[in-house]
Amino acid sequence: MKYDYNYNNEFYTYLDKIGIKSKEYEILAPEQSQNEQPGKEYLMTPQPIFDNPNYKGSGKLKDKVAIITGGDSGLGKAAAIAFTKEGAKIVIPYYNEHQDACQTKEYIEQLGGECLLLSGDISKPEFSKKIVEETINTFGKIDILVNNAGVQYQQDKLNDICNEQFDWTMKVNVYGMFYLTKAVLPYLKSGASIINLTSVTFFYGEPQLIDYVTTKGAIIGFTRALARNLALKNIRVNAIAPGFFWTPLQPACWVKEKIPSLGADSAMARGAMPYELAPTFVFLASSDSSYLTGQVIHNNGGQIMQ
Repeated sequence: MKYDYNYNNEFYTYLDKIGIKSKEYEILAPEQSQNEQPGKEYLMTPQPIFDNPNYKGSGKLKDKVAIITGGDSGLGKAAAIAFTKEGAKIVIPYYNEHQDACQTKEYIEQLGGECLLLSGDISKPEFSKKIVEETINTFGKIDILVNNAGVQYQQDKLNDICNEQFDWTMKVNVYGMFYLTKAVLPYLKSGASIINLTSVTFFYGEPQLIDYVTTKGAIIGFTRALARNLALKNIRVNAIAPGFFWTPLQPACWVKEKIPSLGADSAMARGAMPYELAPTFVFLASSDSSYLTGQVIHNNGGQIMQ
C-alpha cells in the first residue's frame, strides 16, 4: 500500500519530523485502533501474515515441547507455527483472546501439530504453576520457553502514567516472565532454550512508552544475568528485540493516526509482518545457536544498529 506525499497530512508531517524524506512511503496498515489490551488479531485490517508458505521445516525441533506465552496471535503465533513446522509440540498460555487462540490451535493442527491452550493471567504466579503442571501432564517435558506476552500503553508524559497502569505493565511484562521461568526451570535439561522478548524501543527510548520501555530494559538485564547463571548447565537464554511488526499490540496501544507511520523510521522505511521474525525464533530455540547465550538479536529493519 502506498501513500502519496502530502504536507497537509499529519502522517507525513510526522515522517518529516523524524527525518524520513522520501516522497512515497509503503505502509502495512491504515488508521485503526482497539479499546483494550491485549488486542485481538481477528479485528485487524489487514490480517497479519503469520506463516510463510515457502518456509519448510527440517526437523530442527523434532519432539521438542515449547511453551509460548501470548502465542495466540502476533509474534508468538508466528513462532508457534514455525516451531510446529520444525516438529515441536506447542503450549500457548494466553489471556482472554479466545477466538484468536482457537484459530491458532486449528491452524497448528492442520499442519499436523499438537497444541495445548491455557487461558489465564500471566501476572499471577498461580497461573505459571498451572501452565507447567498442564504441560508436564500433557507432553511430559519442557524444552523451550518463549516469554512473549506483554502489554504497552501510549502516554505522552510520565505524569500521565497512573500507578495502576505502571503496576500492571510491570506485572505482565516482568513479573509474568519471572514467575513462569522460575516454574519451568526445574524441568529444563541440557540443551534447553529460553527466549525473552524485549523491544527496539528500549534502545532508542520511545518517549511515549516510558513504563513499557522500563520493562523491556529489565528483560535484557534478566536475560543476561540468567544466561550466565545457567550457562554451565547448557541452558541458553537469549532475547529478541523486534522493531515494528504488525501485531495486535499496535492498534491496541497507539492512537489510530500513528499506525501508518510505525516502522517508517527504520533504514528499510517499513514495518514487518510476524512471519519475518519466525526464523529467528527457530534459530534461538534449536541447536543451530548452541554457542549463543546472553545475546539480544535485533530484528528491526535497521532502526537500531548494534
